[in-house]
Amino acid sequence: MKPVTQYTKSGRINIAYQVFGSGSVDLVYIPGWVSNIDLMWACPQLVEFLQELGKIARVILFDKRGTGLSDRVVELSTLEERMDDIRAVMDAVNSEKAILFGHSEGGSVSALFAATYPNRTIALITFGIFAKRKYAENYPWAPTDEERQKVYDMIENSWGSGEMNLETLAPSKANDREFMDWLANYFRSGASPSAALVLTKMNTEVDIINILSSIKVPTLILQRTNDVDVKIEEGNFIAERIPGAKFVELKGDDHLFWVGNTQEVLREIRSFIANLKPKDVYNQQLFTIAAARIFAAERATPEQQEHISRFVGQYRGKVIQCDGRTFFATFEGPSKAVHCYMSLFETVKRMNAQMSVGIHIREGAVDEAHFISEPTERFVEAILGQAKPNQILITQTVKYLLSGAGLNFKQNNTVMEPRTGEPHILFTVSDDLGSEELPENFHPNQLPINDSFLENVLEIIDMHLGDEAFGVEMLCREIGVSERQLQRKLKAVTNKSPIQLISSVRLHRAKELMLENKHNVAEIAYQTGFSNPSYFSKSFKREFGLTPSTFLQEYA
Repeated sequence: MKPVTQYTKSGRINIAYQVFGSGSVDLVYIPGWVSNIDLMWACPQLVEFLQELGKIARVILFDKRGTGLSDRVVELSTLEERMDDIRAVMDAVNSEKAILFGHSEGGSVSALFAATYPNRTIALITFGIFAKRKYAENYPWAPTDEERQKVYDMIENSWGSGEMNLETLAPSKANDREFMDWLANYFRSGASPSAALVLTKMNTEVDIINILSSIKVPTLILQRTNDVDVKIEEGNFIAERIPGAKFVELKGDDHLFWVGNTQEVLREIRSFIANLKPKDVYNQQLFTIAAARIFAAERATPEQQEHISRFVGQYRGKVIQCDGRTFFATFEGPSKAVHCYMSLFETVKRMNAQMSVGIHIREGAVDEAHFISEPTERFVEAILGQAKPNQILITQTVKYLLSGAGLNFKQNNTVMEPRTGEPHILFTVSDDLGSEELPENFHPNQLPINDSFLENVLEIIDMHLGDEAFGVEMLCREIGVSERQLQRKLKAVTNKSPIQLISSVRLHRAKELMLENKHNVAEIAYQTGFSNPSYFSKSFKREFGLTPSTFLQEYA
């Protein structure tokens, strides 16, 4: 029987999840590409696999933001935001630690989560994953530019139809019309064509090679010998770089784990879980380390240092060293670090000072949340030494993890790591808001509302939810940017125009109210800024594929 679909908030985004199973250990399944947790239960083969997992674990399913039953107010997300979604779902079901089971593209975020939050990860299991999706000499199994363009063209022209060549994902089911129809419907219901395209392009830029060695939790890598989508060599490549990882090559050519020799897959997973001996506490984890230098006539005062510290805290960071000229901070991920300092530039400017920033991501002692080791300090200072005033320099490792963050990169220079002599390519990073004049009411001691530009936009829309007159002009005024820059920035981080985003937020909030089942459709339309119930109904159907009345019958 299909579990009840529930929702939890990750920031201001609703994440849909389900929980089932009687096992004594928690397992979070992170699907690849796109998903729909309701339609998973319409496939007998997948249902059978999930039910078997439920005998050995409490299984947690969820749709990442922008896909399936989760909010689609955004059509893409960074790996960092997806980690936030995993943590939000785990918190919602009181799961302190869990096994992560990542499939295909879901393996990238699973690997990064295991390295960043080892003390919330019991173990890592992956099936058919890759380390990068762009051909390179050191990774010749990834698609070439020509091969990737064929995928883009297919999504743009044939999304969800019989011309998607889905048979390559499940060759053993190629002649099973019922299964192939379900698979096409599953993808179609998981994301819109535009969302599927931007997700695919975003995944092309991701590269987790440099963080693999930081994964210390028990790891099982499962890969099929003749998988067309992800080559067997990729699994072996990944396993060799994760300390102590177990690599299992399975016969077959299906990319989907729930078809083909599923009993062998289940047997390997059962055996791995039964023999787990995870550590109680891990002393090492992945950190984003940032160093900033302030250029001013005098050192920052204690009050200014305290303000900077509180500013960093708004982005879930922590200042761990500061002498009034240079300060070091740690963050949970690179996107929060970069956006923090982009916002802080203007605050520092209003203090009659300038600032340069260097950012890297590396493994360090868990205690580096409170102090910074000498090797880390020397290396990040070497990056900072290359940065000019009003400039942020990041390493290539950081750049690879910022796909989907709406940022611009330009190769800058190379820096040598003092301890190993290893060269690191540096990039300058900027966004479309860098030269924007601040609103007249800006104050240098003003702290950011949220930890991202998108979260600020969503909060403002929510504040004016019932105001039919609220539009792009008012949003620009309250967020403090021009309409041109708002258009460009929102397109980069959501793949939507401001008008589309406002409408989408209103409709998703209307869906929330319907699920609460406390008001009729006309009342909900009015509460979410629609004075015309007929127009509301048409807009709702365009967004969700169902009229409000049909939605109420099926879900409320």
